[in-house]
Amino acid sequence: MTTLEILRTGPLALVEDLGRAGLGHLGVTRSGAADRRSHQLANRLVANPDDRATIEVAFGGFAARVHGGDVDIAVTGADTDPEVDGITFGTNSIQRVHDGQLISLGTPRSGLRTYLAVRGGIEVTPVLGSRSYDVMAAIGPAPLRDGDVLQIGERTGDYPEIDQAPVATIPDDVVELRVTPGPRDDWFVDPDIMVRTNWLVTNRSDRVGMRLVGMPLEYRWPERQLPAEGADRGAIQVPPNGFPIILGPDHPVTGAYPVVGVVVEEDIDTLGQIRPGQTVRMHWSRPRHHPSDHSSW
Repeated sequence: MTTLEILRTGPLALVEDLGRAGLGHLGVTRSGAADRRSHQLANRLVANPDDRATIEVAFGGFAARVHGGDVDIAVTGADTDPEVDGITFGTNSIQRVHDGQLISLGTPRSGLRTYLAVRGGIEVTPVLGSRSYDVMAAIGPAPLRDGDVLQIGERTGDYPEIDQAPVATIPDDVVELRVTPGPRDDWFVDPDIMVRTNWLVTNRSDRVGMRLVGMPLEYRWPERQLPAEGADRGAIQVPPNGFPIILGPDHPVTGAYPVVGVVVEEDIDTLGQIRPGQTVRMHWSRPRHHPSDHSSW
């Protein structure tokens, strides 16, 4: 049996796959890897199906030792200068690790989350059909701790024709996001503040939501209460203080704050790599409707 012994987790290391779909009616959100592109790329490099679990490491500082045999690994996402026994290998590439060798990740130069895939996948017991940990609901395998031992699953598939993959650069300063207007943009006096403001990502951000500060949005009807509505990943909720929250993979399934816009699907994975302290600028992905009459409200 081949295993990974966790020696250091860094600030947060989680087992994640593509999440648990179709359970919103039970109050269970999908969860899954915050940066699905990087998760899928890591699996593809080591010939795993996309749904095999990887280790999602937030802000580096991770180390694990291989026991019981040789393994092939890939590290993607935020570049942490990954090493095997102190020798650096390339991010977004395949690396053979021999029995007893040490895998270590440093602090990323840019980006936030790094994905470690092992050929065969991380084998933990699924909960409600997924090996992902949901930090809000505390569903799934618990966050990794020093001393944990993870079993590696059975190898499947053939290797891809490439041994290193070109990927887009992770922005380390200003992040541009495209946003679809609505569905509750008419609840704000001036929803275009969203696209005229440089938003600062606060250190209160996590997998549940990314909290922003900047020029606050003002409710058009501050005395009104919005009934709870279904929420989705990438939705931009605005609480009464006017500072947006972009919902992440572990978001609640419903919310009572109006949603001024939704990050387009193509930019969702970018959210998983944005650090606290970075600046976010948003742009409407299509012209926003300007209602001329709110009398029905």
